[in-house]
Amino acid sequence: MRILAKDDFLAHLARRPAFGDPAVEERVRLIIEQVRSDGDAALCDLSRRFDGALLDPGRLEVESSEMEAACRQVSGEFMAALGQARDNILAFHRAEPGSSWFTTRPDGSVLGQLVRPIERVGIYVPGGSAPLVSCLLMTALPAQVAGVPLVVVATPPRADGSVDPHLLVAARESGVNRVFRVGGAQAVAALAYGTERVPRVHKIVGPGNVYVTTAKKLCAGQVGVEGLMGPSEVAVLADGPARADWIAADLLSQAEHDPVAACYLVTTSRTLAEQVLAALGPQLETLPRAGIARRSLEDWGLAVVVESLDEAVALVNEIAPEHLEVLTADPIRLLGRIMAAGAIFLGPWSPEPMGDYLAGPSNVLPTGGTARFSSPVSVATFLRQSSVIQLSRDGFTALAGAVQRLAEVEGLEAHARSARIRLPDPAEAPPLP
Repeated sequence: MRILAKDDFLAHLARRPAFGDPAVEERVRLIIEQVRSDGDAALCDLSRRFDGALLDPGRLEVESSEMEAACRQVSGEFMAALGQARDNILAFHRAEPGSSWFTTRPDGSVLGQLVRPIERVGIYVPGGSAPLVSCLLMTALPAQVAGVPLVVVATPPRADGSVDPHLLVAARESGVNRVFRVGGAQAVAALAYGTERVPRVHKIVGPGNVYVTTAKKLCAGQVGVEGLMGPSEVAVLADGPARADWIAADLLSQAEHDPVAACYLVTTSRTLAEQVLAALGPQLETLPRAGIARRSLEDWGLAVVVESLDEAVALVNEIAPEHLEVLTADPIRLLGRIMAAGAIFLGPWSPEPMGDYLAGPSNVLPTGGTARFSSPVSVATFLRQSSVIQLSRDGFTALAGAVQRLAEVEGLEAHARSARIRLPDPAEAPPLP
């Protein structure tokens, strides 16, 4: 991890990975077309090529007997932790607003918004080197709260064609309807377009590698997506009194995710920055995923020392990080000035892993600076709104004149006539103010 000057830090920040590699897009486009053309047969072929799993179409969907067997394969301690996480996540998301509303104007007109759940949602859960149980919980449970009737999970098979039992138990405990052992870009294509066995969904949610994310990008429009999730990242905003060893541990909790995971430290104390860098080495050496974490820190571990907390907050808003820890003497004082972050963790007892697993809010968050315009997965992710307009005659008459004038300015005479034809006498329309 390096300490950079502010300008060098911002220059490095501008090189964050993006999803626009033409070579990757071409490979993913071919995968999508193969799935659209050959359906389940393509999924089996691609699973053999990319996951080493020999599947026939009849094994693509996880059977109920396999789900039941999974419950006997996990420990009681896992079940207890899973239950605690589920209860906290449900409690948090049940507090979110998500109701239809209507208002009646004095003239009798009714306006409002009808809020309904999306009917079919696909959740992508990465497999790879570890079963991301938390990712499944924090997408499926908000969907359950939203009332989504059909929730389908796609996750890569292991080499023997099985799915990790912890994932299957989490799916069962989260109210998931169907689970398919399909991963990668081919899973996104199957969910977006449908195959003989995989149902076409209306929205796909969940993170993945560059191929999964590129597939979401290329399928967007055919299907809704919650965002394009890139490598994980954490920014720590700290002043002098913060503990260096705790900060080092929190940075490593992101670095172990991926070689391109980003770890940022923004501090007003050069002494603290140097102490954090010194604390990373001993902790890194004992990590099982030390190789991944080391690569992340070497390439994307950046610290910057600034003159004041005002400057630190401005820099954090420029980063717009996925996770932001505020480890200052009075973190709540800064909260109102933080404009862009996926999740904000205040104080020393709120390290980022608490949000990853048990605090309650979803851990599927905007990455790569997209927190400037995107939000975490929530109940709202799985809802859609329809505007409702019911004008009374008096309400219509009060608006008709202005509608005609605006339509005329836009050159849309049929719009103007639609308003005019309803007036027994066009002179009825009130004059514009």
